[in-house]
Amino acid sequence: MGIRSDLDAGFDFEIVDEFLDHYAMMVDSMEIMIMDLTKPKFYKRSINELFRVFHNIKSASGYLKIAPMNKLAAFVENELEILRQKEPPVNDETINWLLAISDMFALWQDDLHLDNELTKIKFSLLKIPDTDTQN
Repeated sequence: MGIRSDLDAGFDFEIVDEFLDHYAMMVDSMEIMIMDLTKPKFYKRSINELFRVFHNIKSASGYLKIAPMNKLAAFVENELEILRQKEPPVNDETINWLLAISDMFALWQDDLHLDNELTKIKFSLLKIPDTDTQN
């Protein structure tokens, strides 16, 4: 039994289905927003939107008791709050870290659809990039 079966057993089908739909949209939009962080013109909009995406994932995964997803989303949300105070653009290390984070959430999306156990968080994702160094 995988993550989807666990969710279906513990929550109303409509809640799980709505989460999966919204989660898919958020994961699909992450990479574009991350790449837009390199463009000063789109920085504020993209950083605020990314923050909102991770905040929403944190809230929904907390409600659904998906602990690894909740913890990683909260971790990323904290880092995005710091980036919201910085001037654009962000450095390559930060972009690469955020892209790796996006890949992790995409893996979890696959796990949800395939009813697998959630893939373990890669330790490298827990190393916060140096946000002070510019490109």
